[in-house]
Amino acid sequence: MEGKGKHIVILGAGESGVGAAILALEKGWYVFVSDKGKVKPSFAKELNDLKVEWEEGSHDEERILTADLVIKSPGIPETAPLIRSIRQKGIKVISEIEFAGYYTKAKTICITGSNGKTTTTMLTHHILKKAGFDVGLAGNVGQSLAKQVAEGDHEYYVLELSSFQLDDMFDFRADIAILTNITPDHLDRYEYKMENYVNSKFRILQNQTAEDWFIYNYDDPIIREELTKRTIPAQQAPFSLKEKIDKGGYADKQQITININEQLTMSIHDLALKGKHNTQNSLASGIASRILDIRKEVVRESLEDFVNVEHRLEFVAKVHGIEFINDSKATNVNSTWFALESMDKPTVWIVGGVDKGNDYSDLMDLVREKVKAIICLGVDNQKLIETFGGAVETILEAKSANEAVAYGYRLAKKDETVLLSPACASFDLFENYEDRGNQFKSAVRSL
Repeated sequence: MEGKGKHIVILGAGESGVGAAILALEKGWYVFVSDKGKVKPSFAKELNDLKVEWEEGSHDEERILTADLVIKSPGIPETAPLIRSIRQKGIKVISEIEFAGYYTKAKTICITGSNGKTTTTMLTHHILKKAGFDVGLAGNVGQSLAKQVAEGDHEYYVLELSSFQLDDMFDFRADIAILTNITPDHLDRYEYKMENYVNSKFRILQNQTAEDWFIYNYDDPIIREELTKRTIPAQQAPFSLKEKIDKGGYADKQQITININEQLTMSIHDLALKGKHNTQNSLASGIASRILDIRKEVVRESLEDFVNVEHRLEFVAKVHGIEFINDSKATNVNSTWFALESMDKPTVWIVGGVDKGNDYSDLMDLVREKVKAIICLGVDNQKLIETFGGAVETILEAKSANEAVAYGYRLAKKDETVLLSPACASFDLFENYEDRGNQFKSAVRSL
C-alpha cells in the first residue's frame, strides 16, 4: 500500500500501536498516534524517539477525522462514539496485523479460538524455531508484527489472533489457519449474538486458496455445524480426541497420531503439556509442523520439552504442603472449566472480576466435585455468590490479591490446592490479567 504523503491515525499507543507507527513512518506515511488512556512510559519514550506526534488522555477528533487510514487497537469497541464518527466519514479502519500484512511476503500460521490459542501459538513457534526456521512470533503474543516487519522481516510468522483483530482484517491471508475451539466469549462485543462471534472467528479463513490449510477441532460441535454452511477452499486437517482421522491428527489415552506426510506417533505421557485441552493444542501444533515438513524427531522433541506460558496453570509455590496455581489468563468460563477439570486435589478457587455476560452453570458439576471453598476477587461478586452459594460451604470476598491469598492459605490444608482461575476480565481491580497474576504470585511468595 502506497503511504507517501498520506495521513495515518493510530488509535492506541500500546505494543501494536507503537509497532504500527514504526512501520508507517518507514513507508512514508504522516503519522499521528492517539490514546484515550495514559501511555506507558516505555511506549512514550519510543514515540518521542521516533519524533511522531502523539496525544494521551483524549482524542483530537477533528484531526483524527482528516486521516486517509485508521489503525485501531483491538481493545476499542465498534460502539465507541469516535469509531462511529470515523465510519460515518467513510475512512478505512484496519488492525495493525492487516497493516503489517501489506508490507511482508512471509508465510503465516494464524491461530484463533476461544481457548488454547496462546499455548498453541507458543508451541508452534517453539517447534519452528527448533527446526531452524527464520520465524517471528506476533499478534496477541511476542512483539508487534508491524515492528518486526519494519525492523527485520522474517520468512515465517506464527500469529495469535483474537476475534477483535480478525474483525479489522480484510486482505490478509493465512497460509495455515488453526481454529482451536469456539465457546461463548466476548458476547458483550457481539450484540450478545453467538453467530456474530462465530463469523468473526471464521474470518481466519478469508482469502484462503486450495494451496492453504485449515486445521480445526473436529470435536467442537459449533465448528462442525458451521462447516456444513460454508465452502472451504483450503485443504482441511482436523484433530480429534474421539475419532480416528485419516488426514490430520487424533489421540487416545495412550498416544497421539498425526497423519500428514507420513504418520507420526508418540506416547501421550511424553507430552510436556498435560490435560485433554493441551493434547488438542499439541495435535494442532504438530499438524501445522508436519504440513511444513518439519522432521518427525524435531516435532516429537519439541512437544516433549516445551515450557508453557506464564499465567496459564502456572505452578507458583508449595507453602506448608499447600499448592498455589496461577491461571490468571483464564478470562472466560471455558478456560476455567479446563483448569478445574485438571485439579486432582481439593481446591480453594479464587474467581471473579469483570463479568462478560458469563454463564457459570457449566462449572457447577466441577465445583461440587472439586471445590471446597470459593474466594471472590472482584468489585461486584453478587452473581458468583448467588450461583455458587448452595454448592460450597464457604464463600468469601476479597478486594486484593494479598487478601485473596491470605484467605486461601487459611482455608486450604496440606495436600490441597489454591487455584486462581478468575473466569472474568481483570480491569476492575488490576491493569490486566498479567498484573493480576503477578500480584497473586508475589502475595504467595510473601506468605
